[in-house]
Amino acid sequence: MNLDYDAKPWMKKTLFVAGLYNLAWGTLSVLSPGTFLTFAETAAEPVASRLWQCIGMIVGVYGVGYIIASYAPYRHWPITLVGLLGKTFGPIGFVIAVSNGSLPAHMGWIILANDLIWWIPFTVILWGAVRHYHTLGSAYEMPEDDDPLGEIRANTGELLDDMANRAPQLVLLLRHSGCTFCREVLSDVSRQRRQIEECGTEIVIVHLDRESEVDDKFFEQYGLQDLPRFSDPACRLYRQFGLDLGGFSQLFGLRVWVRALIAGVLQGHGVGAIHGNSFQMPGVYLYHRRQILGGFRHDHASDRPDYLALAQQVQQSHQPAVA
Repeated sequence: MNLDYDAKPWMKKTLFVAGLYNLAWGTLSVLSPGTFLTFAETAAEPVASRLWQCIGMIVGVYGVGYIIASYAPYRHWPITLVGLLGKTFGPIGFVIAVSNGSLPAHMGWIILANDLIWWIPFTVILWGAVRHYHTLGSAYEMPEDDDPLGEIRANTGELLDDMANRAPQLVLLLRHSGCTFCREVLSDVSRQRRQIEECGTEIVIVHLDRESEVDDKFFEQYGLQDLPRFSDPACRLYRQFGLDLGGFSQLFGLRVWVRALIAGVLQGHGVGAIHGNSFQMPGVYLYHRRQILGGFRHDHASDRPDYLALAQQVQQSHQPAVA
């Protein structure tokens, strides 16, 4: 497994500390409920004391869960998720209680210590777990000496290296057929296809769908059904070209959502079902005789490269040097 996608040491420490904190807070609440009730300016009546002890018991049990999760943060992500939900709904309930006078505002320090300070680390741990599980069964847990260029064949039966030895290849590494931006790519390339091929460049498509999940009808919409395409659900070719899984802002940032609205709704590209690794970043490269002559590595999933300009680099590379 690529260590970049494994749990970080601070995540384990954070969950362990959270567990100890919850155990300490819960134990004190069970053994001495009057301490908190007095601070809350609430009479330590039997019913209130028993209720506070129950709350302390629940908090303590969460502590046991956090300590267990600290040994494998990504494997035990449901514990962290449940904890984050509790630390979200708790403050909401506190605000309601303060607004109707049920609790004094100065008890907010409990909400700060028990809930708010854990929001960011718990959210980061959960996001890391999501990315981690998108690496399982993919190239990102394979040895670095993986050779997809010599193994993965297009729907035509050819290897990419054999095609690149014949002519420069504009390799479109898409995400999946349901992606709005990938549909936009196909539309752009379809419109520029004649000019791209006039540069002496051939076009190939790499996608994350299994070949059985996508057929010629999808590509017929763009007049590209005759182009060779590689099905690569394990992301092997993507990693070979230096692409990676996307971060939150790269995949779900405001810029991406605005572009999705424009491309998907206003321009009519729409959106479809997700197939394959939806966290994989796309890219486009000009590949010839085992060399990358040029390329565009997306900073955001919504980026829109100039495909013709990339193809024209073939002509520039063959121009005679000026004496």
